[in-house]
Amino acid sequence: MQFQSKQLAADALSKDIARLAKLQDKLYADGRWAMLLIFQAMDAAGKDSVIKHVMSGINPQGCEVHSFKAPSEEDLDHDFLWRAAKRLPQRGRIGIFNRSYYEEVLVVRVHPELLPAQKLPAIKDIWKQRFEDINAFERYLHRNGVLIRKFFLHVSKKEQKKRFLDRLDKPDKNWKFSVGDVRDRQRWDEYMHAYEQMVRNTATVHAPWYVVPADNKWCTRLVVASAVIDALKEIDPKYPKVDPAKRKALELARGMLKSEDENGRQAGQKGLG
Repeated sequence: MQFQSKQLAADALSKDIARLAKLQDKLYADGRWAMLLIFQAMDAAGKDSVIKHVMSGINPQGCEVHSFKAPSEEDLDHDFLWRAAKRLPQRGRIGIFNRSYYEEVLVVRVHPELLPAQKLPAIKDIWKQRFEDINAFERYLHRNGVLIRKFFLHVSKKEQKKRFLDRLDKPDKNWKFSVGDVRDRQRWDEYMHAYEQMVRNTATVHAPWYVVPADNKWCTRLVVASAVIDALKEIDPKYPKVDPAKRKALELARGMLKSEDENGRQAGQKGLG
């Protein structure tokens, strides 16, 4: 997806945002499906930026964003899907996970020293089992009306370095930087292997992964917007039809409102007389 100028890309995104807003309005009114969008990426890949721009036209009443940081003590006392299950979207709404339960097969896989804190029984082939658990969880959600789309924003190591330096050079971006980001960068190959295994083992028909090039932010936003629009078109949400009884009640309400106008005009004429 290429554009001759940033303005042309911005115009295209504006059109997609308008389309998405209309589809989200129908999703909310229809109330049969929920949508779950999952974003995973290395640091500085632009997850926050994508969510901010692509969802800028969405009615806030119909959308919730949850950012998953390091698990709390309470989280660690439950199964690894527990804290995400609590944040699933209601029917008619779009839920967005900025990071998710997939951290359990990414960060924890690269840093196995984190596993003892989860107090698990001895488990053989833990990553295989977690892939199986995630697939079963997402299949269950789909069967219960949750439309799932997952995005791995794939930033290059060169572009990540450029964005890290930008965060260091600009005081208003210093807060975004953590020394831990550089430490994880030193394990780049291990993370790439973990991401590859994640996509290979959890990409399904009902919960597909989109591997989105993230070096060009405008391209990333457009790809994500297009994928979300296409997914909503698949379920084709519609405004609820009004049954005959409700239609009769609406006509009665129309008559009552019109009679108000008529009575008002008559009262006005009497006043003038």
